Amino acid sequence: MIWLLLGGLAVLALAPLAYALIRPARLRGRAEADLALYQSQLAELAREAESGRLDPTQYQAAKLEVQRRILAAPGATDASDVRPGRTPALLAALVFLLPAAALGLYLVRGTPDMPAVPFVERQRMMEAEDRMLETLRSRVAALDPASDVGRQGRILLGNAERSRGRLAEAAAAYRTALEARFDGELAGDLAELEIERGETEAAAALIARALGSSPQEPRLRFLSGLAEARAGRAENARRIWQALLAEAPPEAPWRRVVEGQLQTLP
Repeated sequence: MIWLLLGGLAVLALAPLAYALIRPARLRGRAEADLALYQSQLAELAREAESGRLDPTQYQAAKLEVQRRILAAPGATDASDVRPGRTPALLAALVFLLPAAALGLYLVRGTPDMPAVPFVERQRMMEAEDRMLETLRSRVAALDPASDVGRQGRILLGNAERSRGRLAEAAAAYRTALEARFDGELAGDLAELEIERGETEAAAALIARALGSSPQEPRLRFLSGLAEARAGRAENARRIWQALLAEAPPEAPWRRVVEGQLQTLP
């Protein structure tokens, strides 16, 4: 019975591959593939939020991060990124070879009775990560923030702190790096953090400075509208986002993100 069940699961897992055998080949560029991935991530986040597995704060932070990636993605598909699809003969071989290889690997290395990682072990892993982060903090603190190494170290520390949900510490690290040398992209990262923390005025000041050297940067303009929206200035946000859409090419991959945010305005 167990082998029938495993066989059925294998058929389900390989159904998309089998479909590729009969579907006409189509070229896909990297930008298009990235956009499809980001859109699926947004949909998955929405499902997680609806089911209660993400609280509103976590959902908004994760959603904002995916939207940032969409805005930073290339706007058009480069011809060098296009790859032809696999040949039907190769796909047909994979349909049979993949299950056979998986079964062989399972028979040799599989351990179906392995227990789940206990809480004590998970806690030990978290403590090890905390120690690594503390080591990073101490090493970065010893570096001159005005040096290139010190500046990059603080950006790395900010990324690590942000991944652990320590937004205030991440913002402090980013700010120190910006004081050493201002950079529009890093200013956008810090502004994004400040928006998440509710510091909309600080975010607006950073964005205004960055826009001074890159007035047409889509991500900065989007964040400018987001800061206005979070500050309760819906009309300002609407004006900024509508202008961004009016000047954007029709194929811009982030248009749907901006249009979605416009719909949330009162």
